[in-house]
Amino acid sequence: MYTRAPRRAGSRRDDAAPTPRRPAERVALAPLQDVSTFADRAYAALRDVIVSLDIYSQSDEVRLDERRLAEDLGISRTPVREAMAQLEREGFIRSVPRRGVYVVRKTKQQVIEMITAWAALESMAARLITLHATDADIATLRKMFTKFENGQLHARLDEYSEVNIRFHQAIIAMSGNGVLIDLAENLFTHMRMIRRKTIAEKDRADRSIRDHMNIIQALEARDTARAEELVRQHALGLAEHVAAYADYLDSVQ
Repeated sequence: MYTRAPRRAGSRRDDAAPTPRRPAERVALAPLQDVSTFADRAYAALRDVIVSLDIYSQSDEVRLDERRLAEDLGISRTPVREAMAQLEREGFIRSVPRRGVYVVRKTKQQVIEMITAWAALESMAARLITLHATDADIATLRKMFTKFENGQLHARLDEYSEVNIRFHQAIIAMSGNGVLIDLAENLFTHMRMIRRKTIAEKDRADRSIRDHMNIIQALEARDTARAEELVRQHALGLAEHVAAYADYLDSVQ
């Protein structure tokens, strides 16, 4: 057993004010500009390339080389493999045992089914626009077509093709319905490849412009029933065109 020595009055231990603690120095970090993983970035890069391919205008299959893709992206093969697995789940590519990985070309029937589903989504989006979108939002649709006066194609066809794609994306986005937008996103990524091919066929560009202008007029007038019907018939018109003329879709499987 031991006893403590008595403290002396006035000792530093009892009377001295405690030394204030200096606040810990804060480490400042800049906001992360890119929080995505390598797999996320590989996925985005690969999907952009696949969408940009004119796969329906060529008869040869497009094969993807995992090793070369990793080298081109400057990353290991693991994130590329993860990205390709995601793209396969979404129907953009397919793995063939002992042969490799190929970009998917949809069959005619698959394309028709996608367009039919799109018609339902986009016509509902048109309905929501007439009920909720601002006049300023709707006005942006008309501005897209300033180069195509009176339904005539004054710009290059590929330029109109991109405007056409942006128009349909804008209709979906302007609906303001998050679920509808999410459902349409992946579907439209598939469809834009076939839209790029079909816009040059059977004077579809001129008819497309006229359809779009009629749709815009109905949206501006807040004519809900007419806008919904025009958008649906415009999409189903593409489905009818594919059914009648797109035999090339089944030329390579």
